Amino acid sequence: MSSLHKGSSIISISGNEAYDIAIEQGFALLDKPINDRRLKLALLNDQSGALATFEGWVRNHNNARPVTKLTYYGYEKLAINQGEKLITQAKQQFDIINAVAIHRIGDLAIGDMAVWIGVTAHHRYPAFDACRWLLDAIKADIPVWKQEFYADSEESLWLSNNG
Repeated sequence: MSSLHKGSSIISISGNEAYDIAIEQGFALLDKPINDRRLKLALLNDQSGALATFEGWVRNHNNARPVTKLTYYGYEKLAINQGEKLITQAKQQFDIINAVAIHRIGDLAIGDMAVWIGVTAHHRYPAFDACRWLLDAIKADIPVWKQEFYADSEESLWLSNNG
């Protein structure tokens, strides 16, 4: 990774602080493996009848090309601010109790978790609907980009987070 992009593939705070931000504000970036159990435990409460989660993993192909790894880059402060707005919007738009999302940045291997989203609600349908909406909104609106590396080429491609 070039030094030009190094600062956008690591976070400026500790992993514990990133989890605290995600749990308190709804969204954070993380440059270490995601502890989904920690996030799930933070969402559990007696009001919830449903928890819908999504895990996005690095797969070994994209558009019929063999992928070897991804590097995600993010604009941390803007991502956290935008993520908090998306969580607030989801709470207003859907009948949910809470939502938390976290996105990895840095080098990820095949099978690594790149994003985790959890949504609690009184009932399952709002939880499912909000979880899907949040995934689409995060991929469209959060300043995260990925560099995709291939087994069949020395070249890598820069892709938007939804590409």
